[in-house]
Amino acid sequence: MLRPTSLDDIVGQVHLVGPGAPLRRMVDAQRLTSMIFWGPAGTGKTTLARIVAASAGYASDSVSAVSSGVKEVRECLERARQRLGERAQPTVLFIDEVHRFNKSQQDLLLPATESGEIVLIGATTENPYFEVNAALMSRTTLWRLHPLTPEDLAVLLLRARALRDVDIEDEATDALVASADGDARSMLTTLDTAFILASADRVDGARPVVTLDHVIMARDGRVVHQSRDTHYDQVSALIKSVRGSDPDAALYWLIALLEAGESARFLARRLVILASEDVGLADSQALVVAEAAARAVEFVGLPEARLNLAHAAIYLSLAPKSNSVTRALGEATAAVRASGADVPDHLRDAHYAGARDMGFGATYLYPHDHEGGWADQRYLPEEVGDAVYFEPSPYGDEADAVSKWRARRGGAGSKGSPPVE
Repeated sequence: MLRPTSLDDIVGQVHLVGPGAPLRRMVDAQRLTSMIFWGPAGTGKTTLARIVAASAGYASDSVSAVSSGVKEVRECLERARQRLGERAQPTVLFIDEVHRFNKSQQDLLLPATESGEIVLIGATTENPYFEVNAALMSRTTLWRLHPLTPEDLAVLLLRARALRDVDIEDEATDALVASADGDARSMLTTLDTAFILASADRVDGARPVVTLDHVIMARDGRVVHQSRDTHYDQVSALIKSVRGSDPDAALYWLIALLEAGESARFLARRLVILASEDVGLADSQALVVAEAAARAVEFVGLPEARLNLAHAAIYLSLAPKSNSVTRALGEATAAVRASGADVPDHLRDAHYAGARDMGFGATYLYPHDHEGGWADQRYLPEEVGDAVYFEPSPYGDEADAVSKWRARRGGAGSKGSPPVE
């Protein structure tokens, strides 16, 4: 079986289970706390939960929020109490798609997680800050699972090839990896279908060979004969067309990629990034449109989501362009890494005993107590001087704020002068 049985067998998620990573350290210490795994489909959330529980010496129970209700959860909690009382063995309760539980079902878990009767591991593909109760979030640690990299997927294919005793041509391997978009389950499902087709084509009992044609058939034609270089070239052409404000070219390359079987999620992510990288504050609505298109891809799916992606690509192409956010981010990042980010005393937290005695916050000026809602004080550390990281562009919405922004800075760097009304 391809399903791993230990942390060492897991492919990907090195930031969680690699040497010295937090989940591995918790497992090695055999002490778990309640947690939520958040990540896209096919990244191993269920498998990771099972291995973490078993490797740490915990009993494990599970329910699916899709098909289970309060009754099933109460039964799991009762079994956990019995194990803890009779054998002193703690229990991991795994809840798949935890965001599908309603508020009352999620509230049922609160006393048991707080008392330690169970260790909750929830899994979700949705943003838990929007879909999981704040009370439950405050009792859990959130761990992000990332889509598997092409290198990770290639490792899985090597294991699958050995298990199936099948050969996979290089072009077929590239197509399987590229079409999966980081989803191991999707890739292996395609491989299973391609393996059946390859087995039917073999001659005289020879070893099956999965070809690109088998992968194309397994995906109902949603893979095009294109090299890896062509794929990246077309993605580059899409981004540069949008950046260059050419909606016709942007639409052309978007459709070319979709017709080639490119993942709609990948394209949506690229548009969301571009909305801040190349449009930025010249039209902040661009980020809203791109993010809405990305949500539509998950909610609607293909082929209808092509409309949403086209909508976003055309909007971003027509929007005024500014890379001031990109430049400011780079400048500020370099400054933080160089300076160490020592917080001035007047900006330090003063809400605990002894803070005022050390002078923290003593000279802080509360802007709302001053005319115009602005106070003349330094916000940057002394060691960076009067640095300027953000320089607005003269384009779009950003242009309307340029004169006021410059007047506020008043040529005095981070100290500034009162804003112009």
